[in-house]
Amino acid sequence: MKKLLSVLFLAGASVLLVAPLAFAAGAAAAGAAAAHTAPASMTTAYYSLAALGCALGMGIAALGTGIGQGHAVRGACEGVARNPGIQGKIMTVLIVGLAMIESLAIYALVVVLMLFYNGTFHV
Repeated sequence: MKKLLSVLFLAGASVLLVAPLAFAAGAAAAGAAAAHTAPASMTTAYYSLAALGCALGMGIAALGTGIGQGHAVRGACEGVARNPGIQGKIMTVLIVGLAMIESLAIYALVVVLMLFYNGTFHV
């Protein structure tokens, strides 16, 4: 576990150290290529990757909220199994918690739709 954490830390640190160099090179290239227009195949590839990124983002959000809802329901079932007399209170808290978890997926959907449709994807 310690080795995995150290590898992940080193990988993250290397990405953070190399990212400014990549952005600086991109800014210089953008200044040189400002007068040129992107070919149609480049625009199509950009929109395709943007759609793929939005789909992956929403998929990860749905996965996370699904896992969270599963844990919540498991905890509620265990609580009712231990003390059936408190079922009403547990159900109330469970429904409120599930609504909060589901709102996270809705927020992720809103962010994905805003990113995809607000016009930031122009080449």
